[in-house]
Amino acid sequence: MNEWFADVAYKFQIAFLEGDRWKLYLSGLGVTLQVAVFAAVLGVAIGTIVALMKLSVRKNGKRSVFSVIAQIYIDIIRGTPSVLQLLIMWFIVMKGSKNGALIAILTFGINSGAYVSEIMRAGILAVDHGQMEAGRSLGLSKGQTMRYIILPQAIKNVLPPIGNEFIVLLKETAIVGYVSLSDLTRTASQVSSRTFEAFMPLIGAAIIYFIIIKILSKLIEKLERRLRKGDHR
Repeated sequence: MNEWFADVAYKFQIAFLEGDRWKLYLSGLGVTLQVAVFAAVLGVAIGTIVALMKLSVRKNGKRSVFSVIAQIYIDIIRGTPSVLQLLIMWFIVMKGSKNGALIAILTFGINSGAYVSEIMRAGILAVDHGQMEAGRSLGLSKGQTMRYIILPQAIKNVLPPIGNEFIVLLKETAIVGYVSLSDLTRTASQVSSRTFEAFMPLIGAAIIYFIIIKILSKLIEKLERRLRKGDHR
């Protein structure tokens, strides 16, 4: 048993302490969070616009051109792997660019937008239809009613699902190593190759991901409870 503890302690030392390698993990975590946060903000913006596009109809009740475009975008993004989208952005759309962070943020923002759009659309449809009629009766235009009355209520409804989407997005960013970004996952792989020891670097990275996601999950649960209490007032 003592030998086992000594072996674990030695592996921990070479994976995290020797050469201050813990700083590499900290830097990798920073890259992961940076990409995830900015991509999430971009995804919410794109998703909201796409949701409104998809809900748009012509005066005769048929789907508008914007609605068709939104559906095509959603189908393409949801129907292709995110790693393939990242490679297309890296090798084709932004060929020659050395800004891996920007490429990753754009890719994951566009990817997340497709999923957020469906969340936002469901949130908008969940708002009582009478709210639109009430806004119009107050003299607001359809766009103003959507902006000042419908969307605020829809956003309140979709905050927990969007929080869960952010957690998914955070885990998906583990592939940004394809565009030469040293995120948490790639850092663990690099340390593993340098030390010829895979267990501790990879398990360490997994534990860090788990802790971050567990904290986010608890915050989302707290938000859900607060929203439920607000609804009962």
